[in-house]
Amino acid sequence: MEDSEQEGRVTAPGLVWQPRRASVTPYWRASEKGFKPKNFNLSHLRDKPEELVAQCVSLQAEQSAWKTGLRQNVDSFNYTIGDILNRYCKDPDSTYFALRPGSRHPYDYYAKRLEFAIGDRRIDSITGIDLKKWHDAWSKAGEKLAASKMMRAVLDAAISFFIMSSKPGSPELRAAMELREVLKTTSRKIPGPKRREFTMSADDVVRLRAAAHADGRPSSAMVYALVFETTLRLWDVIGQWWPIDAPLISDVVMAPHTSMKFTKKWFGLRWEDIGPDLVMLYVPSKTSAKTGLAVNFPLAKAPMVVEELAHWPEEKRHGPVIICEGTGMPYSSNYFGEFWRKDREAAGIPSNVWARDLRASGITEGRAAGASTDDASKVAGHASTKTTAAVYDRATLAASERFADARSAKRAK
Repeated sequence: MEDSEQEGRVTAPGLVWQPRRASVTPYWRASEKGFKPKNFNLSHLRDKPEELVAQCVSLQAEQSAWKTGLRQNVDSFNYTIGDILNRYCKDPDSTYFALRPGSRHPYDYYAKRLEFAIGDRRIDSITGIDLKKWHDAWSKAGEKLAASKMMRAVLDAAISFFIMSSKPGSPELRAAMELREVLKTTSRKIPGPKRREFTMSADDVVRLRAAAHADGRPSSAMVYALVFETTLRLWDVIGQWWPIDAPLISDVVMAPHTSMKFTKKWFGLRWEDIGPDLVMLYVPSKTSAKTGLAVNFPLAKAPMVVEELAHWPEEKRHGPVIICEGTGMPYSSNYFGEFWRKDREAAGIPSNVWARDLRASGITEGRAAGASTDDASKVAGHASTKTTAAVYDRATLAASERFADARSAKRAK
């Protein structure tokens, strides 16, 4: 290498230029034994001398602080998506651990997919074009838009936690903030999944309940009635199995077995949440950690629930409301899903209708019958009527008919 070329390179504490076949690569190299990272690749800053020097100075300062004992355990950041995901999923202070067990499962799944797909990508080298290309791959060219949206949601959550936990003024904080802005800007240009429009009528629910009874499962029939009539979320009615070390106490515990590796405990709707006057007072799991809003519903005014209650004598009304006849314990979501598909087919309901569409169907029926959005929002346990109207109220045809009728009436006058 010519001396003139060497003279043109910047110098900084710990900075070394490693010769390669066609060029040289800048590295910051630790001078203290035991400090990590021992070597830090700075090739992305080769043509940015000011930022290159700043990064070396920052790393040198961290090493000095470590040497003097100010930081006994330096968990150095290597600027990759994989490192951000690792911190998000393992740091005890991470917002990941505030997720409910039911929500944590998809986050685990998509975090692993992200690690495999882009874990080695540096956050300071990702552009909006990269994100659009990844979207095409994750969504399989637009066929699975929901999967792409979830991938980006998990990525955003991991970056947000990294920003929250980063040292103010640090280069890594600036890089993460810039990436999050790129992610937000690009996501606005990426199509999202279409809002679900599938609903079930009261007759559909009657057929579902009949199918469940014909198969000897009044528990499933009660689930359909409760979700449709009260608009509780499906996972609140059948309940959720949490890790045994999760917060809160439960008296319903299941030991490991063939389909469950670890001991878990259950939380969900209990008979104790229903008073002798059949008034249900229940705090949904989704709001318990946030708004704390409770759902208050008079089951005596829910005809389908009243009909199903005939299958539960008073002496059996304790503990979880929904107990699987085959196991004597509350359902797991997968096990319940198997029975749902069986009942759905027997009831002649299309395969693209989900069990959780029962909730939206109940809200839609109420709105189509003239109930106000404010009342529907309170029944659903929403903090805002916007959620009720935008996500769960699917009475678009009824709204169009009312709109057309109003115009016709105006013309007739």
